[in-house]
Amino acid sequence: MSRRVLIFTHPSRAEAGEMGDHVAAELLKRGIEPVTEMDDGEIELAIVLGGDGSILHAAEQTRERGIPIVGVNMGHIGFLAESEVEDITDVVRQVADRDYQVEERMTLEVTVAHPETGRVERGWALNEATVEKVERSRMIDVAIGIDGMGVSSFGCDAVVLSTPTGSTAYAFSGGGPVVWPDVEALLLVPISAHALFTRPMVVGPDSVLAVEILSISTSAGQIWCDGRRVLDAPLGSHIEARRGTKPVRLARLNPGPFTDRLVRKFNLPVTGWRGGPQQS
Repeated sequence: MSRRVLIFTHPSRAEAGEMGDHVAAELLKRGIEPVTEMDDGEIELAIVLGGDGSILHAAEQTRERGIPIVGVNMGHIGFLAESEVEDITDVVRQVADRDYQVEERMTLEVTVAHPETGRVERGWALNEATVEKVERSRMIDVAIGIDGMGVSSFGCDAVVLSTPTGSTAYAFSGGGPVVWPDVEALLLVPISAHALFTRPMVVGPDSVLAVEILSISTSAGQIWCDGRRVLDAPLGSHIEARRGTKPVRLARLNPGPFTDRLVRKFNLPVTGWRGGPQQS
């Protein structure tokens, strides 16, 4: 067998494990070797059975090698997922037929410069890097900047630094705009900020977003990358987020417009929509 497909399953859901066994059997019938753990061999694609968290976990392992991911939703909204679990037969067929397109999604590279030692920690995110307070009962005092210039300072619960992919995740819950994934941009969304100018901001893909943890803050900070990987940010830390050099690759089985996915996943009401005039 020359073709190999990696299968990720949600670790604590029995139904995901059972579906993984089913997918493995179906791949074998089509002459494709199923792989359940990352190894050094050539891997064509990864099938992820779970929700967005499972897809983000898979991205941690596949990003460096550029392995495309196709997500099969077994969670709630599953915005990153390409298909629902009831369509698994079609998913396996399209993978076997190579009937998919690969889409690259922008990532964030995150750096944290520590004030005392000058040490720089690094991280990355597909959805967002969130600067949060360590002391849950207090606010965190921050100053924000863009392209080396200070913009504002305020107390808040958090600051979300997001990609377009992450615009429908935490940034959306915090009042940020939905940004189509083919738009190259970065987002900054303050959460529960105590200031007049705390609107979400959208900047170009070559801009650098910055957050500083002010020395007057009553809480130190942490940076959570996709809610999975954490970096410490003590008082005085300088945090920067910029476009990542390595994207995450998603396999698209149904390459329709993003609008269709938005309406389906959020179950948006479109009653009364008639559409525009037809082109002759």
